[in-house]
Amino acid sequence: MSRLPVIVGFGGYNAAGRSSAHHGFRRTVIESMDSHSRQETLAGLAVLMKLVKVVDGQYHSLDGTSLSLADIEQRFGPQILTGTLVRRIEKNHLDVDAAPWQKNLSMLADAGKPMGFITLRKQLPEPLPADWTVEELNDTEVQVTLYDGCDFKVDSYRELPVKSAGQLPTGFEPSELYRSHFHPRGLQMTVVAATDALRSIGLPWQKIVDQVAPDEIAVYASSIMSQLDENGFGGLMQARLKGGRVTAKQLALGLNSMPADFINAYVLGSVGSTGSITGACASFLYNLQKGCDMITSGRARVAIVGSSEAPINQECIDGYGAMGALATEAGLRQIEGKDALAQGEVDWRRASRPFGQNCGFTLAESSQFVVLMDDELAMQLGADIHGAVPDVFINADGFKKSISAPGPGNYLCMAKAVASAIQLIGEDGVRLRSFVHAHGSSTPANRVTESELLDRVAANFGIADWPVTAVKAYVGHSLASASADQMISALGSFKYQLIPGIKTIDAIADDVHQQHLRIAKVDVSRAEQPLEVCFINSKGFGGNNASGVLLAPQVVERMLRKRYGPERFAAYLALREQTRAAAQAYDQQALKGQLEIIYNFGQDQIDDQGIEMGREQISVPGFAQPLVFKRDARFADMLD
Repeated sequence: MSRLPVIVGFGGYNAAGRSSAHHGFRRTVIESMDSHSRQETLAGLAVLMKLVKVVDGQYHSLDGTSLSLADIEQRFGPQILTGTLVRRIEKNHLDVDAAPWQKNLSMLADAGKPMGFITLRKQLPEPLPADWTVEELNDTEVQVTLYDGCDFKVDSYRELPVKSAGQLPTGFEPSELYRSHFHPRGLQMTVVAATDALRSIGLPWQKIVDQVAPDEIAVYASSIMSQLDENGFGGLMQARLKGGRVTAKQLALGLNSMPADFINAYVLGSVGSTGSITGACASFLYNLQKGCDMITSGRARVAIVGSSEAPINQECIDGYGAMGALATEAGLRQIEGKDALAQGEVDWRRASRPFGQNCGFTLAESSQFVVLMDDELAMQLGADIHGAVPDVFINADGFKKSISAPGPGNYLCMAKAVASAIQLIGEDGVRLRSFVHAHGSSTPANRVTESELLDRVAANFGIADWPVTAVKAYVGHSLASASADQMISALGSFKYQLIPGIKTIDAIADDVHQQHLRIAKVDVSRAEQPLEVCFINSKGFGGNNASGVLLAPQVVERMLRKRYGPERFAAYLALREQTRAAAQAYDQQALKGQLEIIYNFGQDQIDDQGIEMGREQISVPGFAQPLVFKRDARFADMLD
């Protein structure tokens, strides 16, 4: 009997704000929320964005005036909405109108007249260029004469063609929430996002740890672009070219395995299985597959799975821009029908336009995590279950000409995902109560190839009117975290029975295949026909295709009731009430800025000498349960 991986916690941060308790989802469908939910989410964002402060548990303006939820919406609502989701890149990230670079400058000697300059002896290059002569002026300075000219690199500025991104809410800085000295931004986001996911569970982490063996907790997380700011690989690669030095931390902290490593070392103190799987823009689903496999096989009982990406920098913009993959100002002007010299800016809010007239994707930063448990442990602890992931399917594209072009692998993994879901909830369940969170990257190629794929899969399985949404319209494309953004949004759809419309487009593009699809431009309520399954689809450069099956909580409850019987399920529901109350208490604290970041630097380190080894098990200091050596009979038939 396989264990079912159920989602008992989720959290993180992206351009929509904090993910736990569905606040990020609420921001994307803010127009469809009831007044209390809308005002509560706006108040939480106001605190994150430093527009409002909390004094003695009450909201106040910065000048000390007491504020109600309605007051916050009225006074700060427009500013909050403007400072979230996809928008023009803010100067705290990068000045897109004056981005620094070095310009090559060739200086030529004038008709036999040499050029000269004075510099410090220690600044002379080694070896000296052949046409340089050096005259000592004193103990430290020299006169350099050049006869043939020289090439220089001069500090300069340039305007970037790409000016929009999905950024964290304006004013929200993860580095201010804990002792983040020299941590790259992606790792800062990892720490605060993993904390949010753990706090959202509603159960003390130590209580979970005490119920499982030390090696039954797993962590799988990664980034694909590594850590490219000055505290990571960006600083490492640029240091010598800028005349500086490499630090002792830049290489280590730049590795794309660091999101998982930081969680183990500074958040959980875990000694269990760990890994960082990358599959381009499908990386979260790659890590999710590993976490689910560990749970279904019984090798892990808890898995923290996620991704963290902070790619809003010149290097990523230049790289993806050189491929023609990003939405540029000129491209947006063209699809908006604006003259290149026209006054006024383009609509940066709508830079990402999945399945509409578009010109490229929009980079974004995001860090998202889900906490998985096997169903038996969730029942035992009374964990609140937000959904389940029975399987994730991954397929490559075969032979390719262009490494970045789409290919046939996505047909395989998406079709397998639908076939798998039919076995679980039946054909009517999939045909009538499923929806798709498309990759929806907002490129002209994607809108054709992915819509054709989904349309053909729908036709194959008899789905007549398949709802399709794409969260990148709101939060942009966060690369490794992209499919995590999709999953977090899908959990919100299950909670509120709302499918977010793709509200950044005016119309579906003429070349989009939609005979069997329904791509709405407004939020769609499913209260009368509740959603039961979501297919998370992701496509990545290099032929990395993944499709995940996400079951709604009401489906999981039916499965658990059947597996464990009515009496045990009733006992579980009683325990769950306490868990939900604790999770709600965390949410209310977080709305007022009390995020309680978990960062244990150098605390509770395990003394190797305290490990007790026996022939049957190992006891590790700090863990209530021993690590028992499991009997392995897999190859018994091959032994004498």
